[in-house]
Order: sequence, then structure tokens, then C-alpha cells
Amino acid sequence: MPRLLTYNVHRCVGVDRRLDVDRIVAVIADCAPDVVCLQELDVGRARTGWVDQARTIAGKLSMAVRFHAAMRVEAELYGDAILTPHPERLVRAGPLPSVRGIPGLEPRGALWIEVDFGGTTVNVINTHLGLVPREQARQAAALVGRDWAGSEACSGPTLLCGDFNATSLTRPYRLITARLDDAQRRLGLKPSVKTFPSSFPAIRIDHVFASPEVRITGAHAPFSPLSRMASDHLPLVVDFEIDS
Repeated sequence: MPRLLTYNVHRCVGVDRRLDVDRIVAVIADCAPDVVCLQELDVGRARTGWVDQARTIAGKLSMAVRFHAAMRVEAELYGDAILTPHPERLVRAGPLPSVRGIPGLEPRGALWIEVDFGGTTVNVINTHLGLVPREQARQAAALVGRDWAGSEACSGPTLLCGDFNATSLTRPYRLITARLDDAQRRLGLKPSVKTFPSSFPAIRIDHVFASPEVRITGAHAPFSPLSRMASDHLPLVVDFEIDS
């Protein structure tokens, strides 16, 4: 039974303000995932010691990695990644739309790979949406539109996941669930699994959405002392099967 983990790692800086890539690796390893979708990674940035966090984490987990830089500051990169030990193929990596006239908005993007689970291919899309509702709505519409999950190339089993900065009561969430199902809603979990803030998770803004071919069998957020400290988010872990 495959397992996906989505995790905003906060550039590997924990709630104690300590930079520690190994803590993030340990949290992920404890969950034994088949696909790891990470947000807020630094690659070659001065503030985190010039480390390529995407490749470092992947190397320590013995996984291949695909990284997309949503933001570039000269040679310094910041963005999202998908890691897996399974055969995979990059389909698309690119920016998401923003809105004009609002200062301080960070560029946002998404990353899409195909993962081969023993002959069954699954589309996995990882993203991190903005903070402004109007911006989020444009980005959510793009993600289910013709360039991403609504593409003809995105047929069959599909998982869209990441930090959406939006709860289930928002328009971006409704735009996405018009096309894909919320994994937690599929399970009928009550109460739902919340991931933010990690020290006292009260908000559900990290999500996994699934197409009809994906059968969700479980969901949880590890609440160990390590996971509560390593980042300001808990990872969201989803188990699934593929219906033939």
C-alpha cells in the first residue's frame, strides 16, 4: 500500500529557531513514505548555510528528487520538491498566477511528476499557494485547469497535495474539490487531521486531493516531540491504493 507525505519544512528551521536538516529527515523517515512532497526548501541560500536542502534530504533518504524553484534571488533558490525511491518522470514544473498591485507577494509554483508503482502510473502534483485569497483562487483554478490536473496528459490516478494556506471553508478549496476529492473527506474523518501550527495543530491548510481512481485508506499527522519541533507544520501522511 503506497504512502504519500506532504510537508512544509519551513526551510528546515524548527519552532526553536534552530536550523537542522537531519531533524526533517528523521521525521520523514519515521513515516516510511513512498512519495514525499516538500514545500519551503532553500537551495544554495546564505540564510541556511548554502545547503541544497532538496538534494541533501533526498540523499539521506536514498530517494530521487525533483525540485522547482518558485523564487530565485540571483543564484539562491527557494521552492518545492518531490522525492521518491520509485521510477518517476518529470511532467511539468512552473509558476502559478499571481495578482498585481499587492506588494510583497512571493512567487508561487507547482511540480508534477509521474510515479511508477510496479506498472501503475500515478500523477503527483505538489504546490504551495500564496497568502492572499484572490491570489489563492487564481492559483487553485490554474491547478485544476488545462495546464495541470485538468490537462489531457493528467489522466488516471492523480494526487494533488501541498500547503494551500486555505481551509476547507474557502473558495480555493471549493475550486479544487469541484474536480478532485479531499482525501480526508473521503475517509469521513471527524475530527479532521490538522497540521498547523505544529506545536498545537488547530488549522487544516495542508491537503491531499485525489482523483476517483485513487482509494484513500488512511490519513494521519505524526505528533511526536520531534515532529512538533522540526518545522512549524506537521507532515500530513496519506495511505492509498489504486483501483484497477
